[in-house]
Amino acid sequence: MPNDFSRTDRIAEQIKRELAVLIRNHVKDPRVGMIAILDVKVTKDLAQAKVYFDTLDTESHQDCEKGLNRAAGFLRRELGRAVKLRATPSLQFIYDDTELKANQLSHIIDKAVASDKKDDPTD
Repeated sequence: MPNDFSRTDRIAEQIKRELAVLIRNHVKDPRVGMIAILDVKVTKDLAQAKVYFDTLDTESHQDCEKGLNRAAGFLRRELGRAVKLRATPSLQFIYDDTELKANQLSHIIDKAVASDKKDDPTD
């Protein structure tokens, strides 16, 4: 059986699933609204995990990030109860605006293509 995923990748996926449930059900901070966990990167020694997230309210993403990092200790403890590891990694939450930038870039490209079609004399 080939190893399609490394151990750290499997642990990162498990952390991603558990954190989504924990944040939705247990984090009561009003700064933390509707978020989506996009990715989790775990170091090889499983000491740290960077959690990349996106939020529906893009204007308050800094407050949301502060609220999540403030709740990181609580989430780590609850994660340790849910995922059986020798040591639970410390959590660092990072706002990821890649999708927003991709949408803006796509809009710019669409405008440029529409402008080229409008200015094309062969049509």
